[in-house]
Amino acid sequence: MHKAKDSGHSVIHAMSVDVEDYFHVAAFAKTVSPSQWGSMPSRVVNNTNRLLDIFDEKGIKSTFFVLGWVAEREPELVKRIASRGHEIASHGYSHQLIYSQAQAVFREETYKSKAILEDIIQQPIYGYRAASYSITKKSLWALDILSELGFTWDSSIFPIYHDNYGIPDTPTNPYQIKLRNGKSLTEFPITAANAFGLSIPAAGGGYFRQFPYAVFKKLFQIASNNGQTPKIFYLHPWEIDPDQPRFEDASWFSRFRHYTNLDKCESRLNRLIDDFQFGTMTESLANFEQTDTFTNIDSGLIKLV
Repeated sequence: MHKAKDSGHSVIHAMSVDVEDYFHVAAFAKTVSPSQWGSMPSRVVNNTNRLLDIFDEKGIKSTFFVLGWVAEREPELVKRIASRGHEIASHGYSHQLIYSQAQAVFREETYKSKAILEDIIQQPIYGYRAASYSITKKSLWALDILSELGFTWDSSIFPIYHDNYGIPDTPTNPYQIKLRNGKSLTEFPITAANAFGLSIPAAGGGYFRQFPYAVFKKLFQIASNNGQTPKIFYLHPWEIDPDQPRFEDASWFSRFRHYTNLDKCESRLNRLIDDFQFGTMTESLANFEQTDTFTNIDSGLIKLV
């Protein structure tokens, strides 16, 4: 069994930020196309700078999964994140759902985004997170490509049922995947809590904004075995920006997912950082003792062996 290292205190959870702008999100894919992104008023720099200030004030480091499209246009932002001691990882290039992409396109974009980030910070990039957690049973082939491109860990698999993502019944703690190409990749799954016989998302983002804070805190405590098992929290820079432009022609459900409690997110984030211990993804993984148990990918499924 995997277990947290006995450090005498609560483990370090992973604070992570998916650096993308408000118009990149999948919820608005039918409202604003990639061809329009360049003409949209960008807010990612100011919002990310605010998060950097919050993390400085709280004395924590985070992992920033930077979208290649953003990094290409805002290289100074990427340099600023790195210069302030945070970890840089890849969020792909164009924020498209992987299971809707051809494998060749995914490989090309992933290589491109990794190269952009490495050129900016002059350091290798080892971590990856898919747009909208779109490594599912339909796109497990992406893990082989990630390993071939030099990534050593991934944080894209959500062990829940969801209409757009998730691979239910996969491990909820960090694990290693033995790939069909002979390589292995460490997976740090997105946080889910087993409660009331259900696997309930407890990772951040819309769930953090939609659940009352006390409910989210309790779910995060359950998922982390009362702070003894490292878990992931994530959010996006646009989530602390209630004044962002609004897409009123998007569907009611998309608007609900995106806009609910934007005005409360920053204060809740401050409370969360006070209530739990956070660091980078790499720091959090270092708190976790992995055994020789691997998972094999077989016929599109992840199975413990």
